[in-house]
Amino acid sequence: MIYKSMKECIIDLERHGHLVRIKEEVDPNLEMAEIHRRVYQRGGPAILYERVKGSPFPAVSNIFGTLERARFIFRNTLDKVMKLMQVPANPMAIIRRPWEYAGLSMTGLTALPKKVGSGPVLHGQTTISQLPQVKCWPQDGGPFILLPQVYSEDPLRPGIMHSNLGMYRVQLSGNQYIKDKEIGLHYQIRRDIGLHHANALKKGEPLKVSIFVGGPPSHTLAAIMPLPEAIPEAVFAGLLAGRRFRYTYRNGYALSTDADFCIIGTVTPGKTKPEGPFGDHLGYYSLHHEFPYLNVEQVYHRKDAIWPFTVVGRPPQEDTVFGKLIHEIVDPVVPTSIPGVEALHAVDASGVHPLLLAIGREQFIPYAPREPREILTLANSILGFGHCSLAKYLFIAAKEDHPGLDVYDIQAYFSHVLERVDWRRDLHFQTMTTIDTLDYSGTGFNRGSKLVIAAAGEPKRSLAKSLSSDLKLPDGFARPALALPGVVVISAPPYIDTKTGEKDAQELANHLAKTDYPEDIALIVLTEDSEFAARHINNFLWVTFTRSNPSHDVYGVNSFTEYKHWGCMGPLIIDARLKPHHAPPLIESPEVTSKVDRLCAKGGSLHGIL
Repeated sequence: MIYKSMKECIIDLERHGHLVRIKEEVDPNLEMAEIHRRVYQRGGPAILYERVKGSPFPAVSNIFGTLERARFIFRNTLDKVMKLMQVPANPMAIIRRPWEYAGLSMTGLTALPKKVGSGPVLHGQTTISQLPQVKCWPQDGGPFILLPQVYSEDPLRPGIMHSNLGMYRVQLSGNQYIKDKEIGLHYQIRRDIGLHHANALKKGEPLKVSIFVGGPPSHTLAAIMPLPEAIPEAVFAGLLAGRRFRYTYRNGYALSTDADFCIIGTVTPGKTKPEGPFGDHLGYYSLHHEFPYLNVEQVYHRKDAIWPFTVVGRPPQEDTVFGKLIHEIVDPVVPTSIPGVEALHAVDASGVHPLLLAIGREQFIPYAPREPREILTLANSILGFGHCSLAKYLFIAAKEDHPGLDVYDIQAYFSHVLERVDWRRDLHFQTMTTIDTLDYSGTGFNRGSKLVIAAAGEPKRSLAKSLSSDLKLPDGFARPALALPGVVVISAPPYIDTKTGEKDAQELANHLAKTDYPEDIALIVLTEDSEFAARHINNFLWVTFTRSNPSHDVYGVNSFTEYKHWGCMGPLIIDARLKPHHAPPLIESPEVTSKVDRLCAKGGSLHGIL
């Protein structure tokens, strides 16, 4: 099925039993997001909201709610696109198995964007306040566009082949925005629209921006693809759609003619307004900050326009499926993008950027005992590669130690590394550097540190599979629990400030240094609730890597500094307690939860689904 519109996709999903309609009027203020979250968590169908309170437009969510459904949507093109991506990774495969790659040239033709004179999106015009005002979390600063395709062109090199299509959140109202005239445009560090904005500032002119919503589902996925700067997302959108990306211009603005909605306007040089708060994909609110905003000129829409949205929050959410699909598509390209790197996994359960797991080749000194050498070089390459530069913790292992090691088997990967890591040698910090805009564990906005943990060679320890009952802890520390083999989480006193927090962690380290701590414990994590952190590996990953800043929160038993290198003799300690400067975690509204229950009762649209 080649979709020309979002409506065609919805009809196809419904025909195959992948969609449910909600006929009752629903409130975009928290209620629609609550419905989405609960259906997603049950692995349920896509949801069409036929009557959205305050808007003439229906809405749809959970389109990509399962990996199976995402593959179904792209069933006619995904394999071809993946084969095309494999060509630079293994060009000899075409020579050896040419029959498997037949037809790729025709697939490639769909990559060329097609300029047209007009299109469905120009059917009508509306205002910002008439769009579904979807607000997801109680403390959000207002409603947001949750699946925007933000389009800009380089002012120094105009044209679609030098364009960027990115998914940057857009606040529709609230704060200081003038109703129907201004909307927030939040883009984070290391985003390509920033290059276009910088070039507009150099020329002293406003940046023209178009925001597409809806259209063929491939356009949505293209907006979040980690593509090289030289490849416009509009090219990938056509590849995955099996149909060329169609566009036109009106008053100097590019319009995706197949989109359901298109908002156009300008970003004024040097002007910002407060944006947020917003419940984000790390599982916390990103708070008020100054960001650019769009001066809205027009809002176009199709005749049969449908408003797609999603809900982000603590993983897993629908964007988890985006991540899995993207990994499937780009994994074959990783070895050619960073030679020597065999596999790379941005861990969704940790909020993506806080934790990267990698495998690299350590093969250039085969006559010597294996230790991290080449993989340290590879680690630096990874931290300079696109959005990987936002990583906070990077674990990297040597392929030669375990050729079958899988970065997606997280427990096995951690066991492999923790068996081999030498805490005296294998910790490599970068301090006072950049981290993800949404990560509040650091020292300031976009500021924090990084830690590379590189492990290679023979195992140095076995890992605890159970926890000894005679593990002695100092006063205030309690309820030790085994989260993973060799990994213990401990409930610690509440974190009050930097001075007392450091004193607590150091007290534990000093106490363990004086006791017979089990040698099969490699890593200790401090938290408020050890039972929660140990209950599931996803809890452990979320707590440990979203609530710690390596330079400030990593300690060790019998630690030392030698020629500016920090290490420790005994277990590593990560202080993952909530701290006063952290953003608050996301919590649903009980009142809204009870409102949604009415749709689950007999006769309700969600009866039998929830």
